[in-house]
Amino acid sequence: MRVSRTFVAVDAVIFKSINNKLQLLLIKRKNEPFKDAWALPGGFVDEHEDLEVAAARELQEETQLKVAKLEQLRAFGTPHRHPRQHVVSIAFLGYAAATSEPIPADDATAAQWFAIDALPDLAFDHYEIVKFALLKAKPL
Repeated sequence: MRVSRTFVAVDAVIFKSINNKLQLLLIKRKNEPFKDAWALPGGFVDEHEDLEVAAARELQEETQLKVAKLEQLRAFGTPHRHPRQHVVSIAFLGYAAATSEPIPADDATAAQWFAIDALPDLAFDHYEIVKFALLKAKPL
């Protein structure tokens, strides 16, 4: 019998609106894989941890931000989306106040807002996650 070596992670897609322009929150990764690359805030789910709680925790740990509500979007589990192991990530969508400013912490060396039409290259399959989130995002 084969034992699964699949891990579960969460990613937070957080938007805010500035002058009717959509902004996306990204962090710069402190560690490998993809050290110094821009990515969505997120990380592994702790044992016995609820998915939404994990997404809110990772968001706060890496950016010091809290949002009122996170909505589960879908799972992203294409094999090899993570270079080290098979990781299935559950993406969550949330909205921050226009005045929200992130403070990088934990696994992030930087955290900032980017105009949705001027995103940097993203780690993992995070651009695919953002594209999906944009289809589900409500006008701000």
